[in-house]
Amino acid sequence: MSENKRKILLVEDDKYLIDIYTTELKKAGFVVKNALNGKEALNEINKIKPDLLVLDIIMPEVDGWQVLRKIKEKAEFKNLNIIVLSNLSQKEDIEKALKSGATKYFVKTHFIPSKVVEEIKKILNAD
Repeated sequence: MSENKRKILLVEDDKYLIDIYTTELKKAGFVVKNALNGKEALNEINKIKPDLLVLDIIMPEVDGWQVLRKIKEKAEFKNLNIIVLSNLSQKEDIEKALKSGATKYFVKTHFIPSKVVEEIKKILNAD
């Protein structure tokens, strides 16, 4: 069954959060790749073809809004599940992300990592 593991690309510039989320996702049986900014994310996504993307919005170089737009422009990623995990908590930001193609939006301060992982499992099992 190990060859059937789902791949997740975690796009986050906070190394502490990368460690926490990578640990939680691996414990849940996922294969995890990390990108520290949007530029890295756009390179990695083409290489690993993830089953799900966890995306921060506020990042250096290329921000999450640009990543979301560029990914959804590509036909091969049109149906990719994308979870936005951001500190932006304004209703407008949440609506913008969902309209731009995000599957779910989580405000970092409102969700503990294990809860986010539970949601990821639900999304990927629903496919």
